[in-house]
Amino acid sequence: MDTATIQNVLSTNLNLLTGAAFKVVAAIILWFIGRKLIDISTNLTSRALKNQRIDPTLISYLISSLSVLLNIILVVAILGYFGVETTSFAALLAAAGVAIGAAWSGLLANFAAGAFLIILRPFQVGDFISAAGIKGTVVEIGLFVTTINTPDNVRTIIGNNKLFSENIQNFSANDYRRVDIQVQLDHSVNPNEAVRVLRERIANIPNVNSTPAPVIEIIHFTPMGPELAVRPFCNDAHYWQVYFDTNRVIRESFSESGFPVPQQHFQIRQS
Repeated sequence: MDTATIQNVLSTNLNLLTGAAFKVVAAIILWFIGRKLIDISTNLTSRALKNQRIDPTLISYLISSLSVLLNIILVVAILGYFGVETTSFAALLAAAGVAIGAAWSGLLANFAAGAFLIILRPFQVGDFISAAGIKGTVVEIGLFVTTINTPDNVRTIIGNNKLFSENIQNFSANDYRRVDIQVQLDHSVNPNEAVRVLRERIANIPNVNSTPAPVIEIIHFTPMGPELAVRPFCNDAHYWQVYFDTNRVIRESFSESGFPVPQQHFQIRQS
């Protein structure tokens, strides 16, 4: 091989390497520019949706979906810049989607359930709910999972499909809820007197609703005596405060009224 041929080969390889290096650098620049434009687009979209007073949970869901879609478009555009057939890539992506869908059916089920949770809105961020065996305050409704803080301050993450496929109790949906407490009386206590005493005291507990008024009635008869159902109503945010205060008022009222401690009595007869 003569000197001229070697120089031509070196020149050709150098041009190829230079072109490849230029494309790599250009692709990196396109990636960073594209990512910056995606951030700007998602921020502008988020701001526009917030100005329309759309639910924050729905905004988060839409922005996440938009970000994923724009990133896919950016990757396809960069591959096209390198000369990769985007139609072939789309077919490959579709085939990969089918394979991933079969392997990740549970994940896709969570995604679909998340969409229905956003559309049907059985609960929203900040609501206190009971679902999938968990009670707590909703912190976030994501694409695949919902995050809940339980009353003992444990952050719990539940798959959306599990939430959507089971019964959901939303304690924050209505203006008030009922506190249920049962009180055992002794046989010697006049139940009407006990009801009168409790009705006066419980109505004065902070955050107990006057409408509807507290319900205090006989609910059972037991071997120890009648049993009262004590049922004040309050907002969900005050539930435990009213619950504990009601128990305290019952104990103090019965003690001040001199009601005896309930005891079970037996009568033994000899034949």
